[in-house]
Amino acid sequence: MGYMLEVKNLTKTYKDKNAVDDLSFTVPDGLVTGFLGPNGAGKSTTMRMAVGLEKPTSGTATFDGTEFRSLPHPAKVVGTLLDATWFHPGRSARAHLGMMAALQGVPMSRVDDVLERVGIASVAQKKVGGYSLGMKQRFGLACALLGDPKHLLLDEPVNGLDPEGVHWMRDRIRELAAEGRSVLVSSHLLSEMSLTADRLVVIGRGQLVREGTVEEFVGTSGESLIEVRVDRPDELEDALTSSGIRVERGPENQLNVFGVEDPMEVGAMCRALDLTVAGLQRRTPSLEEAFLSATAESTEYRAV
Repeated sequence: MGYMLEVKNLTKTYKDKNAVDDLSFTVPDGLVTGFLGPNGAGKSTTMRMAVGLEKPTSGTATFDGTEFRSLPHPAKVVGTLLDATWFHPGRSARAHLGMMAALQGVPMSRVDDVLERVGIASVAQKKVGGYSLGMKQRFGLACALLGDPKHLLLDEPVNGLDPEGVHWMRDRIRELAAEGRSVLVSSHLLSEMSLTADRLVVIGRGQLVREGTVEEFVGTSGESLIEVRVDRPDELEDALTSSGIRVERGPENQLNVFGVEDPMEVGAMCRALDLTVAGLQRRTPSLEEAFLSATAESTEYRAV
């Protein structure tokens, strides 16, 4: 498996503060990689350094072994959606894309291709400034796809979208990855990332926190528990705590049992106490719970 993007010891210092601090990670080809971190963690700065919009203090970011500034035709290798407001509001989508195609050496036929693909061909002659936020995000994706790049960097592509727009963007991202492209996508919507990403790169305060599949991240960052509902929870709680097992009270007659892997162990204790069991299951943490646990020391994060 090749790598779309390889970040090695990337650092960006502003005055005496490291916005990105000796950061290293890889993004494999053909997968959606979610790029997560609290507000101010350095996600956008990292992406901007990767495509030459900011100069690193030290370290490198390479696409298939080559830095962005050294790519002979960068738009044909890397597509970006980093700012949905960069466009001239008085120009039409078609005019924007036509100008970009001429500058990038891309055939004009690609303009129609990407307009159709993102579903805005019928409004391509209208001024982009009059588009809704969802339409602007579609237009931004069209710009990213114009050069038919192998690799995509998308910074908060679902930010501000309604549920229908979020669903549409998710499907397009998954579709692009299924075609063999690589997608690095940042988002603060953790529930959405659990549905979209194959892998995660999680950073906090500019440093790597975790890297791996979604399942690996949830398994190593969160604490699983067993939920049990019985008719006499006080008796079960006393028995569990006397055995050195941590227990927390849940809603109604539910107990949350920590440090026990097999629910049947709790079930056996219920039988020994002649308790009526109304529910017994093992619950793994959600992506949001795992994220909050992994980035507990990072600040300025608001769960959505």
